[in-house]
Amino acid sequence: MGIAILVLMAVGVVLMLTRVLPTAFALVLLALGIAVLAGAPLTGAKDSILTGVLQTGSATLASTMIAVLLGSWLGTLMDETGIAGTLVRKIVEFGGERPSVVALGVFAVSILCGSITGSAPAAMLAGVVGIPAMIAVGVSPVAAGGTVLMGISAGSPLELAVWQFLSDALGAPVSDVKSIMIKLFPMALVVGIAYVLIQTRRGARHTWAVKLDRPKARVRRGDAPWYALLSPLVPIVLALEFAVPIVPSLLAGVVYALVTTTEWGELSGRGLRSLYKAFDVAAPPIALFVAIGMLLAAVKLPGAKGALTPIVAAISPSGVVWFVVVFAALVPLCLFRGPLNVFGLGAGVAGVLVTGGIYPLPAVVGLMASYNQVFSVSDPTSTQTVWASQYAGVRPERAMVSTLPYTWLVGLGGMVLTAVLYL
Repeated sequence: MGIAILVLMAVGVVLMLTRVLPTAFALVLLALGIAVLAGAPLTGAKDSILTGVLQTGSATLASTMIAVLLGSWLGTLMDETGIAGTLVRKIVEFGGERPSVVALGVFAVSILCGSITGSAPAAMLAGVVGIPAMIAVGVSPVAAGGTVLMGISAGSPLELAVWQFLSDALGAPVSDVKSIMIKLFPMALVVGIAYVLIQTRRGARHTWAVKLDRPKARVRRGDAPWYALLSPLVPIVLALEFAVPIVPSLLAGVVYALVTTTEWGELSGRGLRSLYKAFDVAAPPIALFVAIGMLLAAVKLPGAKGALTPIVAAISPSGVVWFVVVFAALVPLCLFRGPLNVFGLGAGVAGVLVTGGIYPLPAVVGLMASYNQVFSVSDPTSTQTVWASQYAGVRPERAMVSTLPYTWLVGLGGMVLTAVLYL
């Protein structure tokens, strides 16, 4: 049975890679297939297909979905009120004609945007103004798009929605996830800065030689007040320094952004309008999280757990050195929606590692967080990579080639840290 489940997972990977089915649809079908192979009854007990997989599984990541919606709401407000645009413009004005300074400034803004909301919305917040500005001062298009992506990746360890996802998906306390992610942040930050400094010098062009045929930026809004620019820091400070739960922290950021940028009589109108827009932004990841919840429920069924655990235990590396060597070598499997992408089939793999007791729970969290640092930047099928690359005028595959050596290094560092601390 275990071999049959693994074959079914391989078929699911092929369906996702070839884009025969969207990832969410493929994961739902995979969850149902695993449940059937595991011998789960159709109805009745909590471990049935209808109750355990579809009903309970679909709501497994409910807290994550709310966190994603609130992060999207704050991101929408940062766009609508001009907070994100003001941050980028101030950085560009400060940097003048110095490519490295402008790129480092956009990188910093990208970190803030990536800590609030992920995927394409974060890239748009920082990149709509930042990418044309970098190209205008001589940064190559590949490096301009890559700078935004590396900033988003550096902000990912601070993204509260990612904390909630790893907590819900793997059953880890938020405090444990927080501890791991805070240790990942300095590595992502240092490597990101190195990328910016190296790539802006390597591909720099004189500004008089640059053809400004990039897509037009949005119509400029007025600058937001200086105190409103603190909005993306509010939820981070509350969660890190005061241990405020994730959802209230994000909600406080939304309220702060509204109050500091909006006249009293327009609060309700802008609040509702931006919330409705946030639903559009959050809908794709929420649909994916519903499917991931079903997949996690399926691999935790007694029949699936009993069948998969011996196989996975037999092929999983043991010891600190082999853990790092093997999983670092498997980094490419988190790209192209591969089997180690935690926002896809990788969640099921992580579920097996946890439920089978193959590695300590913090080690699995650290492993998946390390893979996420690679996927969030270098996967040419991820929405943020596609948007940033195309907006800069290059193919996503070129962005992958440019960023992968750096993100692989971050992933390797995360795995070494995980192995030393938790194995």
